[in-house]
Amino acid sequence: MTVKPRTVTIDADADRTAEARAVAAAIAIPAHVVQSKGHGHGGTAMALAPLSHVLFSRVLRHSPSTPHWVARDRFVLSAGHASLLLYVQLFLTGYGLTLDDLAASRTLNSRTPGHPEHGHTVGVEMSTGPLGQGVASAVGMAIAARKETATFTPGSTLLDHTLWVVAGDGCLQEGVSAEASSLAGTLGLDNLVLIWDDNGVTIDGRTTDAFDEDVRARYRAYGWRVLEIADPTDLDEIERMLRLAATRTGRPTLIAVSTTIGAPSGLFGGQPAAHSGGFGADELAAVKRTLGFDAEATLEQLVSPETLAFCLRAVDRGLGLEADWGADFAAWAGENPDEAATWLAFRSGTDQAAASAALDAVELPAPGTLVATRKTNGHVIQALTPAMALWGGSADLSGSTSVTVPGTAVSATNPGGDFIHFGIREHAMAAILNGIALAGPWRPFGSTYLVFSDYLRPAMRLAAIMRLPVVYVFTHDSVAVGEDGPTHQPIEQIASLRTVPRLAVIRPADAAETVAAWRRVVARPDGPAALVLSRQDVPALGERDGLAAGVAAGGYVAWQNGTGQDLALIATGSEVSVAIAAAEQLSADGLAVRVVSMPCVEWFADADAAYRDEVLPPNLHARVAVEAGRSEGWWRFVGLHGEVIGIDEFGESGSGPEIMALRGVTVETVVAAARRTLAGGIRS
Repeated sequence: MTVKPRTVTIDADADRTAEARAVAAAIAIPAHVVQSKGHGHGGTAMALAPLSHVLFSRVLRHSPSTPHWVARDRFVLSAGHASLLLYVQLFLTGYGLTLDDLAASRTLNSRTPGHPEHGHTVGVEMSTGPLGQGVASAVGMAIAARKETATFTPGSTLLDHTLWVVAGDGCLQEGVSAEASSLAGTLGLDNLVLIWDDNGVTIDGRTTDAFDEDVRARYRAYGWRVLEIADPTDLDEIERMLRLAATRTGRPTLIAVSTTIGAPSGLFGGQPAAHSGGFGADELAAVKRTLGFDAEATLEQLVSPETLAFCLRAVDRGLGLEADWGADFAAWAGENPDEAATWLAFRSGTDQAAASAALDAVELPAPGTLVATRKTNGHVIQALTPAMALWGGSADLSGSTSVTVPGTAVSATNPGGDFIHFGIREHAMAAILNGIALAGPWRPFGSTYLVFSDYLRPAMRLAAIMRLPVVYVFTHDSVAVGEDGPTHQPIEQIASLRTVPRLAVIRPADAAETVAAWRRVVARPDGPAALVLSRQDVPALGERDGLAAGVAAGGYVAWQNGTGQDLALIATGSEVSVAIAAAEQLSADGLAVRVVSMPCVEWFADADAAYRDEVLPPNLHARVAVEAGRSEGWWRFVGLHGEVIGIDEFGESGSGPEIMALRGVTVETVVAAARRTLAGGIRS
């Protein structure tokens, strides 16, 4: 089955005139809004207004009445600073924005923030602004779209749609776009169209000052098809090239559009100064006159009722597209009822019962058995993958990080593959995961060593801002990595990750905690999660009452002697077993010690105050925290009377146990710290 596009015919003189007025308004509005506010970015929005009009009114498969229509094309404004470009089209084509919303852009509580925000403004597919992220995440959306088609409707274009991205020179200078574009070419993502605003300027000057490469040749080398729009004001040429770009050829498409930033301003057009800020009252008046408006025209006067009525045809066009697709879907479902039911079940989200049963089936080692948490995590991923839409891969480390799953990899000829080879592209991997999550309802995961999590940070931050349910699998969690030395031994990474709002950083102590952590991650897809796992073997701890609930709450009493009211030892990951061994020594002296395992500080902070006080009683002042990483964050839990055993210096090359001992993470140092704390002594 092939889904036919619904075309828009612009023939009559009246239509041509109305369309010309619509484009003129789309150019004038950003100039007017930025000048009236004294800040903002109007130049790119002005230059690309003709293209954005053609895309939203003639080409894009979308339905403003149903913004989340599953069969829609996706539009990503990677050059997020040009947010007015998008907001103007959302207003003109009927997404519910008003002229007042446009005038209020970049102000508190407005529906038009300074950069597009996913979940805040209807019609915005992702939060953009950090340059290059939109390009890379659109690659993820394209991978997910092809996977969905190959999995549920093979041989049909029913679910096929196009990913449209607008990017500037800044986006293409950022390394993340290069990483992702390289992979897109390798995978033959022919449902991806990248529109490059080739205007030759950046904030500091001309692009040639720092960017003198042949971008077209570079993208051809990536395996892309390269098209050109020579005249960015010729609406029919723009439409012809956009439609050509949307044809499937086995390659992604780059469209180069040679624009003049700030056009038609005679003073600012083509100048770096057009990037941001107003043009001045006199120049704004000149721009309006050039576009055929009165020099003093208000926003309302820029958009006549006739102009708006013309643009709002997009609503009826969208309803027609929906109706056509609905008929095609009904016909397909009638011929393929089982496949349709399977796809609808996929679209309804995770079957929690099936996921829970898969986790129940993960075999846990007997107490005392030495098993690295990365290995248990691998068993969990293998169990969950057939039970839910869990899908991902690694940055060339699947065997080492234990995320290998059965099957074949995604490729140009196998878009429905069981896993993704991201290559050695950690930053692009994280951004691509965002795109897969935005496409939904996949639960994407990506994996690398913890020390390389720094490469992922910008995209991880965006995942947290958008509350995307991305899972990061970080292994080799401490100096216990050993012989590879300080370049591969993470010190500051865990503490640094914990500073990211909405990111759950989970460091399980053993196999049982690893499984329990996944139970919460699967059940509550309310944001990204970073699983921090050991390379070295750690002992499976004994039975613990309320383990699953305790892990879900972020912390719990994992071991206790008596009332546990004399001393609390707080630990995460492999250091929980160290804390328990220290507690056993201290308990031999008659001390009532409790060991609190805190696999996720963020979950614990969100738990009820009463529960937190039960785990760490406020009147229990003698506390020691131990973790093989930076110590700063733990003082909030131990207070003025406690101590922290951490690592605040880089490691060395040597065996894991040797480096742990060298940096003071041992049973003996924990016992000594506990005795000092109990005695009220001075911290060393």
